[in-house]
Amino acid sequence: MKLAQVPVTLFTVVMGLCGFTLALRAGEVAAGLVPLASGVAHLVTLAVFVVVALAYTAKALRHPQAVAEEWAHPVSLAFFPAISIALLLFSIVMLAPAPGIARGLWLVAVPMQLVLTLAVVSGWIGARSFQHGHLTPAWFIPAVGNVIVAIAGVPLGYVELSWFFASVGLIFWVVLLALVMNRLIFHDPLPERLQPTLVILVAPPAVGYLAWVALAGEVDAFARVLLNIAYLFVLIVAVQVPRLLRLPFSLSHWALSFPLAAVTVASFAHAARLGSAGHAVIGFGLLAVLVAIIAGLMWRTGRALAKGRLFGG
Repeated sequence: MKLAQVPVTLFTVVMGLCGFTLALRAGEVAAGLVPLASGVAHLVTLAVFVVVALAYTAKALRHPQAVAEEWAHPVSLAFFPAISIALLLFSIVMLAPAPGIARGLWLVAVPMQLVLTLAVVSGWIGARSFQHGHLTPAWFIPAVGNVIVAIAGVPLGYVELSWFFASVGLIFWVVLLALVMNRLIFHDPLPERLQPTLVILVAPPAVGYLAWVALAGEVDAFARVLLNIAYLFVLIVAVQVPRLLRLPFSLSHWALSFPLAAVTVASFAHAARLGSAGHAVIGFGLLAVLVAIIAGLMWRTGRALAKGRLFGG
């Protein structure tokens, strides 16, 4: 494996593992268990985060042209905010055990998220001409990142800044949802390698629920709408998952992880705030599926890496 081959999509692995850690933690709290599994997941996530960050930084320093080519690609462009999202998610992971570290990560990630959002959106509406085939659910990634800002931002005391980013993320989600659904319904199917990104449809409303409840301080009508939209997309993509799992493995399969983790955490949060046993049951059911998916993804990623095929196709 050559350093120049390390793709920016590798940060979606960090996103998935951060989400997995938070989902395990929420499940342990709901079940009244000692946080052992989430602690192990936390350490694994930290290790993967460090390796991925160092690898891509080395690529940027030694092969800047390869990074520029990724940036110029109409599909991989949308994955660049995954870098700042990974930092934001890790700040949420660190919020309880080390709030000082969480604040530092958040303060680094937020301006990075703003810069990447502006750069990506400017790329979308600039001189380049995009085709319908370039549009995928991965375009939601910048919108999701902006909404995530509020989840740690509110507890850290940055309320007004959190409102700004959540507002930006939600409006772009609405706009992109219309565009993506038009592309999925009226144009050619997604290429096989990008079909797992369908699961990203779940992420914006699930993350939006968590951010909105943090900002509003309560579960109001709009929060319920967001959570139930997330459940609708879970059902829609659940029909597609057996087919997605039969596809040749690629890094895009990690798109299955974070959205499912987000809706799992949202379910446990809703159950805790309202004392809803039904939502707790949904949370545990989703968590069981998430554990199986993460185990499968890690196994298949390890196999692909050992065979030198992870970044090759």
